Amino acid sequence: MVEEAKQECCKMDAGKAFGTILKVILGLAFLALGVLALMRWWGNLLYVAKGCIGLFLLLAGIITLAIAKE
Repeated sequence: MVEEAKQECCKMDAGKAFGTILKVILGLAFLALGVLALMRWWGNLLYVAKGCIGLFLLLAGIITLAIAKE
């Protein structure tokens, strides 16, 4: 009886460890793809960031006026 419980415990632990290893490998792959994408499209990223500056400042101004109104 005790041996069966130990075997079940080991089976569950092995499955859990495999799942964790798979998640770590998948996470590292996504990180690598993200770095490659940043390097590949760096110029486009800067172009989008420059385009967002105006919208960001507009939103910050609206929020500041809403806070000052109170």
